[in-house]
Amino acid sequence: TILMARKVIKRWFPDLHLVKKYKSLHLFGDILHNPNLWHLNRRSVAGAFAVGLFTAFMPVPFQMIMAAAVAMVFRVNLPISVLLVWISNPITIAPIFYTAYKVGKWVLGEPPGAFHFEPTLDWFFTEFSEVWQPLLTGCFLMGSSASLLGYASIRLYWRYYVVRMLEKRRRRRLSSQKIN
Repeated sequence: TILMARKVIKRWFPDLHLVKKYKSLHLFGDILHNPNLWHLNRRSVAGAFAVGLFTAFMPVPFQMIMAAAVAMVFRVNLPISVLLVWISNPITIAPIFYTAYKVGKWVLGEPPGAFHFEPTLDWFFTEFSEVWQPLLTGCFLMGSSASLLGYASIRLYWRYYVVRMLEKRRRRRLSSQKIN
């Protein structure tokens, strides 16, 4: 479960020593050398889920860069933060933002209206002034909710897993003592 997932994830993660060798990453200084950016521990992974899920709901370009920057500031797992941004991808982004728009309209108390989208610059410049406030409100609320839920879920599951492993270890120790 978690142990197996950790091994698989570690295999895919870039090696910290390789990251240190990239000259283009030297502009970040020593911040990339922080172990929490690369290790898989309860705090770092839960924080990465919070960062990645929140960023995935933000209607901004370059979400991966934003997730990486926030992960470095909060010193949480960088690869997981960046990977989770892909929840909002070309297939899911339209339903996510439409739902966020509807949530924003509901929260702001605006009456539901007809929503017509055209992927043109003309639509963007004429209609976006009408939808930006409910869209940003909904994105912020959905991102915050997903972030808190992801953080709490990872922390609780990790705790559950550790307690279960300790209980198994205790049972094995007791059964080996009975045999002797």
